[in-house]
Amino acid sequence: MASDTTGAGSRDHLFLLSPLFPDAKLGPGLYHCPECAQVEGLLSFFPFLRSRLEVSYVDFPRPRAAVVPLVGPENQGCPVLVLGAGSVAPAGAKVGPAGRAFVSGAAAISTYLAAAHGISQPH
Repeated sequence: MASDTTGAGSRDHLFLLSPLFPDAKLGPGLYHCPECAQVEGLLSFFPFLRSRLEVSYVDFPRPRAAVVPLVGPENQGCPVLVLGAGSVAPAGAKVGPAGRAFVSGAAAISTYLAAAHGISQPH
């Protein structure tokens, strides 16, 4: 399924950073995003989420072309979950330039997924 960057998608769309990326600012070596890894772990605990969510992996360098149209350049950090049409935005959700609500960070995403998709609450 092609990624929806028009803002018209009906499913929640989760963006995670692809692992094993270089970061010249930190020096040689490859890195991963700990919060993206935490959300990836949640997807392994509850594999049915992959059929309910659109999940896209984006490269580390900015601008992140798939993310910016939905959340704006100031909110392109990952993980970020852009809510689908008809999804109920939680308190504290922001709205991107495409008019879709989104939540950022592993904790907020976990809490939203518990409320919206019936998984266990983060502790």
